[in-house]
Amino acid sequence: MTEISIVVPIKNEAGNIGPLIDGIVKTCAPGPDFEVVVVDDGSTDASTEVVATRMKGDPRIRLVRHDRSGGQSAAVHTGVAHSRGRIVCTLDGDGQNPPEELPNLCAPLLAESAPATLGLVAGQRVGRQDTVSKKLASQFANGLRARLLNDGTRDTGCGLKAFRRDAFLDLPYFDHMHRYLPALFKRAGYDVAHVDVSHRPRVEGQSKYSNWQRGLVGAVDLLGVLWLLRRAKKPRIKEEERHEE
Repeated sequence: MTEISIVVPIKNEAGNIGPLIDGIVKTCAPGPDFEVVVVDDGSTDASTEVVATRMKGDPRIRLVRHDRSGGQSAAVHTGVAHSRGRIVCTLDGDGQNPPEELPNLCAPLLAESAPATLGLVAGQRVGRQDTVSKKLASQFANGLRARLLNDGTRDTGCGLKAFRRDAFLDLPYFDHMHRYLPALFKRAGYDVAHVDVSHRPRVEGQSKYSNWQRGLVGAVDLLGVLWLLRRAKKPRIKEEERHEE
């Protein structure tokens, strides 16, 4: 039985996805049973051919394809829906999220003492390898979001996350929801843990969004998430302790 599913959304990452898959397999091979689910979000380059090459002889690697681009949240949701693992990890397909961080994200959820209330372990980047403008824009957006949503997360845009598959699929789906997972998990009554993770510079390709696009879309999404938190708040989950007689 598959214990962990690693979901990787990609779009035109032919130069990055091959080494990334190799790194995931190398990192995860000594641990619990796992699979790698790559979701192609309408690539027009050779990304799918690179994944197909890695799939030969390794049934742990799977490819799911969108017939047209639906965005990162759509790709993540598709990957989780097609996953077989109890725990799902996500990381970006651009190679900036080191796969060596995956065990650290999974550990709190796989521990025998893991509480049923723990739903999400969110990575928070340390030493970001991005342009100054991108880091400043992200810092402003994260600060505003944290003040308004009170989600206790300083870097919600980090692609490295681990969570319970069933809990994720119960969350309300909307475009760009991947940037608000800590707030959404808390809204659903789950606890959120945080792990500091490293970050790499992009080697191939280019970012799919400009700072202006992120800011414009993020403002609308933030209002929507605020509405969800205030209008449809669920009670927190509490696990009853067993008392021996």
